[in-house]
Amino acid sequence: MIYRINPQNPQKRLIAKAVDILKTGGVIAYPTDTIYGFGCDILNKKAIQRIYQIKKRDRSKPFSFICSDLKNISEYAQVTDYAYKTMKRLLPGPYTFILPGTKLVPKIMLTKRKTVGIRVPNNNICLAIVEALGHPIISTSIGWSGREVLSDPQQIEETFGSQIELTIDGGILPNLPSSIISLLDDLPEVIRAGQGEVSQFL
Repeated sequence: MIYRINPQNPQKRLIAKAVDILKTGGVIAYPTDTIYGFGCDILNKKAIQRIYQIKKRDRSKPFSFICSDLKNISEYAQVTDYAYKTMKRLLPGPYTFILPGTKLVPKIMLTKRKTVGIRVPNNNICLAIVEALGHPIISTSIGWSGREVLSDPQQIEETFGSQIELTIDGGILPNLPSSIISLLDDLPEVIRAGQGEVSQFL
């Protein structure tokens, strides 16, 4: 099943349908400001396990997730003044920030160091979904282990449609992921250089 949703002004009716799918444990493919991602409700362990199976991903590698705004981030991560100021300047945008997780984060989403990867993409569709759902959704690039990430929603539906409940068509996206920045201990470290400018952290 595929829904065409307007990236500038997402149709509330279609957003509500996507949220209903997430609430019942469904997995969706959705656009961000970088690439398409698989998503599910962060509180649904079975749905998270399904995404691990679809991606053939090692269970020891937790997924990042999408929050709606900085206030939402502070519920799921420990945010210092430095981290807050940094994220306020750059979000929404093409960054994933590594921070210490809080007790609200399910164990399956934490690394061994109890850290999390959090995004607030500059994309109206995924932000509308997170806001309507009321808590974060998983964010992991669509593709196979070691193979190219898919950026065409029609191709995503043809490839993974039988394994997921919904593909959201928000247009074809550039095939470049977010930059990953660790803000642990207020010592910024570039883990991956992607779409977001990283020179300020080097």
